[in-house]
Amino acid sequence: MQDTDALSELKEYLGPKGFTDDPDVMAPWLTDWRGRFTGRAAALVSPENSAQVAHVVGICARHRIAIVPQGGNSGMVAGATPDDSGEQIIVSLRRMNRIDPIDSETGLLRCEAGVILQNLHEAVARQGRRFPLTLGGKGSATIGGLVSTNAGGTQVLRHGTMRNLIAGIEAILPDGSLYDAMIPLKKDNRGYELKHLLIGGEGTIGIVTAAVVQTVPALLDRCVMWVGVDSPVQAYHLLLFMQARARDRLEGFEILPNRALDAVTQHIPGTRAPLDTAHKWHVLMELVQDDPAQSAPAERASDLLEEAIQSGLMENATLASSEAQADAFWKIRDSIAEAERAAGPALQHDISVPVDAMAKFIELESPVIERQWPGSLTVAFGHMGDGNIHFHVKAPPGVDVSQWHASDAKAITAHVYDRVAAYHGSLSAEHGIGQAKIAEFERLSNPVRIASLRAIKNALDPLGIMNPGKLVPLAKVTMSD
Repeated sequence: MQDTDALSELKEYLGPKGFTDDPDVMAPWLTDWRGRFTGRAAALVSPENSAQVAHVVGICARHRIAIVPQGGNSGMVAGATPDDSGEQIIVSLRRMNRIDPIDSETGLLRCEAGVILQNLHEAVARQGRRFPLTLGGKGSATIGGLVSTNAGGTQVLRHGTMRNLIAGIEAILPDGSLYDAMIPLKKDNRGYELKHLLIGGEGTIGIVTAAVVQTVPALLDRCVMWVGVDSPVQAYHLLLFMQARARDRLEGFEILPNRALDAVTQHIPGTRAPLDTAHKWHVLMELVQDDPAQSAPAERASDLLEEAIQSGLMENATLASSEAQADAFWKIRDSIAEAERAAGPALQHDISVPVDAMAKFIELESPVIERQWPGSLTVAFGHMGDGNIHFHVKAPPGVDVSQWHASDAKAITAHVYDRVAAYHGSLSAEHGIGQAKIAEFERLSNPVRIASLRAIKNALDPLGIMNPGKLVPLAKVTMSD
């Protein structure tokens, strides 16, 4: 049952710009990006600053109303989708989109949680630097969401995940209090670091409202290469070769099967295969220059590719001849998920295994699935340098989608996660747990991990109002309880 007093209080405090309970206005924000989960909400509120967020959370805490923080609603695990009770409040951070100037001495920049990643890239570039985290959804993903899911992307190989790029954080805790850790201390040994619990916490113990992010020098030049290889194992040996010779100038190393390339060229306008030769697998690499003392990346890349092909580490390659072509190469990689969605139903598994096991996992586990579930096709691609595999399984042609999701799809997902566990990997590499993975997370996790998460959640959110049903599996209740 909706708490009309709380809704009236929120409406009066925020006004028409900050409050709506209009079903038509809320509708786009009630379904996750993949279209698998749809909920209902009592209202959608849009504060314009952290003080308003704190006030909103305070009201919700007094009335015991559950809160679902939301940024760009572009997550992959329904972590920002309300349940179907119709009693939860969506707290949208999209109005909080201010970006401060970069500190010229430290390269640090303060921005609010609702800043869209692409807008941050552009703002930083105008100041002569760059923010080195990017991903396919940069046009909608927000900084608060990226912090809360500890996002990765295609440049983790050199710069790490979002956690590595955060120097300070501001958040509203479940009681409405402000947690301010925005001062970027290099050393701070005062006990448990709440900042790092909030990063990757999926809004379950607080709402991230602002962050201090680390920018890096702008690129002077880059060379993007498209390489044809015979297998993931060959790609892995190419990775080792490039890391040994290019060192920290290697910023991207992505692997994808020809199936993924075909899907993109078929469904995404303006894309075409970079090579005129056929290959089972492809590698996308980027070599960069951000120091005038370094050699030109195209010159270095040409030398490395010549040596690699002579060593039997690749079959063919091409270098992007312009920035437009470099962007076109990356567009192929960034469009795989969109192309697959256009091509038909598929299961998406964002998993990680040790880097040296990634090629083995792809080569050994893919055919097992295709044999056990005839008609299914695996599409494995991702960030080979950090062991992150986007392991997708396409449904058989002509299958009844709802029936497939209720039967074979569940069995396939359980099988994939079982195999990930056997490789000592993770069922979530960079998109979080949300509600989509919470049951499998509990099934496969060490009980100590689950108990620790519950203890932290219960200590910081004793009322259980902060994004309930996401990340942290609920404790089982027995009659004796």
